[in-house]
Amino acid sequence: MTQNEVFGPFFATVFLTLLVWVYMYIRRIGFITSQKIRPQDLAAPGTLVHIWPPSVSNPSDNLKNLFEIPVLFYVLVLYLFITKQVDAIYVNAAWVFVGFRALHSIVHCTFNLIMLRFYLYLFATLAVWFIAIRAAFIYFSV
Repeated sequence: MTQNEVFGPFFATVFLTLLVWVYMYIRRIGFITSQKIRPQDLAAPGTLVHIWPPSVSNPSDNLKNLFEIPVLFYVLVLYLFITKQVDAIYVNAAWVFVGFRALHSIVHCTFNLIMLRFYLYLFATLAVWFIAIRAAFIYFSV
């Protein structure tokens, strides 16, 4: 196993964020066009937040979510790489995070079944906490 293998899940998370960002704008532009909203109507902050339907607001909310726990994931990946601690356990946990995070985004951006979304988020986040706790344990054991 090479240290670089941890960047597979790292970039998968980056590209998940890109996909959600693109999807969010597709939904927003589609809504603005279908409602014939003029650009000057968008000038006041928070104007559209009150009128977005869930099909438009959910992708936006999901994009915001991708700048919460995933930020810890990115930092941990960089820490593991810099300290040369990447191993199969970390890489597998990272892929578990990515898989559940991608499923969470799919659910959140589409049919948004809350309890399913919660469990997907929970499993993804537990994978990150596993990585963090294992790395901290190794750091403090040295």
